[in-house]
Amino acid sequence: MARSHARTCSPRCRKALSRAAKNALPDELTACDRWVRRAADKRPLTVAGKAASSTDSATWSTHKSAAASTVGAGLGFVLSDVDDIVCIDLDHCLNPLTGRLVPWAAAILRDAGTTYVEVSPSGDGLHIWGRADVRQGRRIRRPDGTAVEIYGTGRYIAMTGRRHGSCPSILADLSAVVSKLTA
Repeated sequence: MARSHARTCSPRCRKALSRAAKNALPDELTACDRWVRRAADKRPLTVAGKAASSTDSATWSTHKSAAASTVGAGLGFVLSDVDDIVCIDLDHCLNPLTGRLVPWAAAILRDAGTTYVEVSPSGDGLHIWGRADVRQGRRIRRPDGTAVEIYGTGRYIAMTGRRHGSCPSILADLSAVVSKLTA
């Protein structure tokens, strides 16, 4: 008989949940020394709790150090011009109760292909991670008032590690999606 506080139904499920949690973030992100902590209001913080900056590498740390820190409300990843890692931020596109995507977001996700996608801290948005040449961030306002943001440098993204669906822990080429969105 299961305990009322148990998170899983069996030892097998507990082991699978543990493996999924350990492998949630792509190695391409965790290998970079561009991690910060984030405050509840999404301000970037150093692992020591001081103000961090998305343009000052002296305020960033390794993933291991950031994950071990208890400062703030969670982790953040800094996008930099040293590589082509990008994030497409889809606001207000996910029903947090049902997990259903609005049609415009489902189309973007389909175009992105097999890449790492996580649920945003609000629970109703998505962060699509991948690779593309994005040096100038863009905020694209949709007719319904929602927005799509595309960033590749000079910004930091609040991370949750909560995968959307069964997405993999890899970064795919998002160049075609970025071109389509910014056309």
